[in-house]
Amino acid sequence: MAEAQTTKLTHWPRTAKGSGKKACTVEGCKRPYRAKSYCFFHFKKWRQGELPHSRYRTCSKADCRVKTMKAGLCEKHYGETYKKEAAA
Repeated sequence: MAEAQTTKLTHWPRTAKGSGKKACTVEGCKRPYRAKSYCFFHFKKWRQGELPHSRYRTCSKADCRVKTMKAGLCEKHYGETYKKEAAA
């Protein structure tokens, strides 16, 4: 029988695109650059919309992270803002 060959990884399979010279732009993070000026960890958070500069346009109201509908506002805030103006 042939012996099963096992290959042992000597390094992490994901390599940083900046050759390890660029660092992640998130304050306090020293991981190497991966994409969009983030390391692999923060890039994943960016894709999921968990960072302040999210992937999609979000509502401009403070602490509202919902996707925009019109005029930079989510459906809820748009309705609140423009219903008041229309009623006046």
